[in-house]
Amino acid sequence: MHYITPDLCDAYPDQIQVVEPMFSNFGGRDSFGGQIVTLKCFEDNSLVREQSEQQGKGKVLVVDGGGSLRRALLGDVLAEKAAKNGWEGMIIYGCVRDVDVLAQTDLGVQALASHPLKTDKRGLGDLNVVVSFGGVTFRPGEYVYADNNGIIVSPSALSMPD
Repeated sequence: MHYITPDLCDAYPDQIQVVEPMFSNFGGRDSFGGQIVTLKCFEDNSLVREQSEQQGKGKVLVVDGGGSLRRALLGDVLAEKAAKNGWEGMIIYGCVRDVDVLAQTDLGVQALASHPLKTDKRGLGDLNVVVSFGGVTFRPGEYVYADNNGIIVSPSALSMPD
């Protein structure tokens, strides 16, 4: 499905929250959306790996990496796993790496920046907790939509207006 966030904002102005403009598109999909699955982790992508290996059809992984610009929470290997398992996309409040490969991967990826250094693997983090960044609160089970215009969040699924 192709989403256009300005059209969704116009059609559902009372239902959406708009994330502050701080993210860039790194994935092979310019537009993506789905039901929110959240992770909270800091410079440890162990749970990102675990979720990438799960079935993700219709879902978007929202990763609160604390805004760290010191380590990459997603790279080509995990992005390929996520795409293979049907994830619609990932929103990373932190960094990614292997950006040339990410751009060729059938996965939506929005993140703050790129960074070549991988994370430590300590198995730390929380799955499906409420996270907040960019002026918006992300709740597991709600919906997120992203394109090159920005990222929006809605408590319920939205359909593109005609």
